[in-house]
Amino acid sequence: MTRKFYIGFFLSLLETFLFAQPSGNTSSKRQRIEPVGIMRNISDSTLLDIVQRQTFRYFWNFAHPVSGLARERDNTVRAEYYWDYINEAYDEPNLSKHTFGPEACAIGGTGMGILATVVAVNRGWIGRDTALRRLIKIADFLIRADCYHGIYPHFMNGATGKTIPFGRLDDGADIVETSYLMMGMLTARAYFNGNSLPEKYFQKRVQQMWEAADWNWHVKGDNKVFYWHWSPDNDFDMNFPVFGYDEALITYIISASSPTHPISKEIYENTWVKSGGWKNGNTYYGYTLPLGNYEKGGPLFFEQYTYMVIDPAGLRDDHQIDYAQQTKNHTLINRAYCIENPKHYKGYGADCWGLTAGDSYKGYVAHCPQEDFGVIQPTAALSSFPFTPEYSMQALRHFYYALGDRIWGPYGFSDGFSETRNWYAKTHLAIDEGPIVVMIENYRSGLIWNLFMQLPEIQNGLKRLGFESPRIR
Repeated sequence: MTRKFYIGFFLSLLETFLFAQPSGNTSSKRQRIEPVGIMRNISDSTLLDIVQRQTFRYFWNFAHPVSGLARERDNTVRAEYYWDYINEAYDEPNLSKHTFGPEACAIGGTGMGILATVVAVNRGWIGRDTALRRLIKIADFLIRADCYHGIYPHFMNGATGKTIPFGRLDDGADIVETSYLMMGMLTARAYFNGNSLPEKYFQKRVQQMWEAADWNWHVKGDNKVFYWHWSPDNDFDMNFPVFGYDEALITYIISASSPTHPISKEIYENTWVKSGGWKNGNTYYGYTLPLGNYEKGGPLFFEQYTYMVIDPAGLRDDHQIDYAQQTKNHTLINRAYCIENPKHYKGYGADCWGLTAGDSYKGYVAHCPQEDFGVIQPTAALSSFPFTPEYSMQALRHFYYALGDRIWGPYGFSDGFSETRNWYAKTHLAIDEGPIVVMIENYRSGLIWNLFMQLPEIQNGLKRLGFESPRIR
């Protein structure tokens, strides 16, 4: 490197440090967003503003003070009942039960919070320079934090950057959570694309993380299968391939888009497409569901996490799957099931629907027609706005006006409720909050889709896996 390079880089670091300090300017005074209560006689557009903005408070006001990462949830104990779900999903009966305190931050939830921050700047809730300071803080922290061949763990201590084990064997890299983090970072890099030294510094930090992530490390041996977890102590003992169809499609797109360690289409075909649960093809309530092995569709987050950044309109693959049909029909089937309400739960109906993973009186459950305990998650209908705008608005009005006195709070809607049991959650989860802000914005302006889908690396990754889209040049 030349002397000029080192001097320039030192000045960049110096200005970034100075830029990151609190100041008395107008932007800095807008760092806190104050909550609002229930308002009457407002337009639908104003209601969307209120819901997005109040939900964003979770990532802005409640972020970890040291790192800026998104806290995993806003109650300090990760209840033991959650492990019943994890043990069943991972078939690991001896998982130790952890208690997560306020230091526990979610890597995937942080990625979603970064997407929400882009929305917040674009909507004028926070200043551009204020947001950039927060994003630099997060990026600088993650550069120094635990990662494994460039892949981050599921949970992290927001003060120290040390891994918080998710389970006895899951104490290392998690490619799915890392893909959610990267979709946020890459979108923010596209939005903060100016030539100021702070923006250039942030772009460089994101690029460092992007290039360091070795997705191919998770291809185990010669069987060309993609594995979700790797541990420095337990290697691939978790033995959990990234089978489809579920929330992890974005993991394949991100990993195929890597500028340094892209996976091949063979990996995608062997693990995702050829898995027993990829294709469906059945019709429920008059709607054909192309993908997924759940009867009547699985939890709705399957259609929300990937599509926070991937626009399904016109998206097809070389297996002739129509992803606009998949996302819309899965949502319509979920709603139709709630209207049918075969278990006769109180409250279910055309204006109160949405089964997905979240908190309930039974603990954390991946709610869906096959696993229905009478619990509605507001994020399910609200994060479906791009697919079912009329029905999502119908649900939003009901949640806000009819149930607001029970489920509306400083971070928007609580995570879940059961009218049958008169149970209303007091909790909020990062991975349920983020999609509300982002998917409503995609419905309103297409902002996040527009930023992410135009990235050359992402377009290359989509083409590598055999996808076609009107957005691909």
